[in-house]
Amino acid sequence: MDVESGRFRQVMGRFATGVTVVTTFEGDRPAGITVNALSSVSLTPPLIMVALDRARFITPIVRESGRYAVNVLGEGQQALSDCFAHAKVKPGREDFCGAAWHPGPKGLPLLDGAIATLECTVVETFSAGDHDLFIGRVDSLDDAGDAAGALGPLLYFRRRYLRIEQAAEAPVEGKPEA
Repeated sequence: MDVESGRFRQVMGRFATGVTVVTTFEGDRPAGITVNALSSVSLTPPLIMVALDRARFITPIVRESGRYAVNVLGEGQQALSDCFAHAKVKPGREDFCGAAWHPGPKGLPLLDGAIATLECTVVETFSAGDHDLFIGRVDSLDDAGDAAGALGPLLYFRRRYLRIEQAAEAPVEGKPEA
């Protein structure tokens, strides 16, 4: 049975994801793109994976530089997500969306106001369909600390943004892992 790509996208849209912007440098200019295909891979060593479409401008830049940063967006950063996803806005992605940023401890561009950031060095790359999977060793990470307590993540579900209006915490039931 062949699965049509539009239907696949519709079904996968039922899985809520966080929204990130992957950043790096193109020469001496910061570059970024919205990505929701992110996963932790390993705790020891700390590894994450981002999946980048080979047709996107940033994929060969990450492949060549061997470095990228992940900026986890907060609920107030939808405009950045749209811009880095290449929405027709001014300033556009070619102007780094007019985003305020600073160099991280490892020198990569980190977005001001991101609720978490990770700077990574690529340790492995895999081709999968029309994407490249970049496994990155986490060299530096940060979160917004106590300031993030009132700031929720920007979420994406069924091709729309979500914000958490009400949340209740519940303990994990069952036997905790050691």
